[in-house]
Amino acid sequence: MKVLVTGAAGFIGMHVSQLLLARGDEVVGLDNLNDYYDPQLKLNRLARLTDKPGFTFVKLDVADRDGMSALFATEKFDRVVHLAAQAGVRYSIENPHAYIDSNIVGFTNILEGCRYSGVQHLAYASSSSVYGGNTRMPFSEHHSVDHPVSLYAATKKANELMAHTYSHLFNLPTTGLRFFTVYGPWGRPDMALFLFTKAIIEGRAINVFNHGQMVRDFTYIDDIAEGVVRVLDRPATPEPGYDAMKSDPARSNAPYRIFNIGNHAPIPLMGFIDAIEQAVGIEAIKNFMPLQDGDVPATHADVEELTAWTGFKPEMPVPEGVRRFVAWYREYFKV
Repeated sequence: MKVLVTGAAGFIGMHVSQLLLARGDEVVGLDNLNDYYDPQLKLNRLARLTDKPGFTFVKLDVADRDGMSALFATEKFDRVVHLAAQAGVRYSIENPHAYIDSNIVGFTNILEGCRYSGVQHLAYASSSSVYGGNTRMPFSEHHSVDHPVSLYAATKKANELMAHTYSHLFNLPTTGLRFFTVYGPWGRPDMALFLFTKAIIEGRAINVFNHGQMVRDFTYIDDIAEGVVRVLDRPATPEPGYDAMKSDPARSNAPYRIFNIGNHAPIPLMGFIDAIEQAVGIEAIKNFMPLQDGDVPATHADVEELTAWTGFKPEMPVPEGVRRFVAWYREYFKV
């Protein structure tokens, strides 16, 4: 297949592109290489793709309406994996316009491109953040997600609603993927594992929010990438026997699906920090702090829908995943 992967120089985008290329797909990787975090890390990820046959890189912002329209018209993609977005919960409090430009305007350009060029399936990144103020665990796609607690989460919820509209109006198969705290080699520098590992190795204190009373469904990058590709291979279809009288966010009479991709085995933040300490070989200096605005105390993914649809379930144990990240970090930074 010919697949467009947006955010190809990103953490998840690089790994998904590698999987697609390894099996012989043609991949057009798009990224704007912005400076939300160190662009050199993005360039180094990209270097792992550009030397592989079947890969083409396009530097373009998804918010560029004319540029995106021309790209879709020229390339005629079979399928699209849309991972480009302005990421980060806390940054959305500081710079909300970046999220509207990338996550709303950019997503509209993706939907329009898919609509007019006959794309067979759009798989796109949503987020566990959409569960917001929900406290019923584990988080299920069947639960209502009407109470986001950050603008980032609100834009991801909006993406799901926008996708459903295009699935309904234009019969475009769309699948949203709610990622749960992705970690692993080549990860983002603004994420906890990267920040903690760097600080511990450098002998600096780490900030432990909510006084350590956090629980997260940490999901290893290889599991995420495998889940994305498996979902991409099975385009969304209308739910047989859909009953409009029984509203269910996970069901539709349009070719529309939503799936959690999580490790379905949440651990306390202090257990995660312990795994880092074991892998690094140094005990962390800890600053215990209150819960940050826009954050939630716990996440836990129900992945029954994903497993039933694809036959796949993430399974990487956190201690092993953390060990692999720390080994990568030490090699990458020569520390």
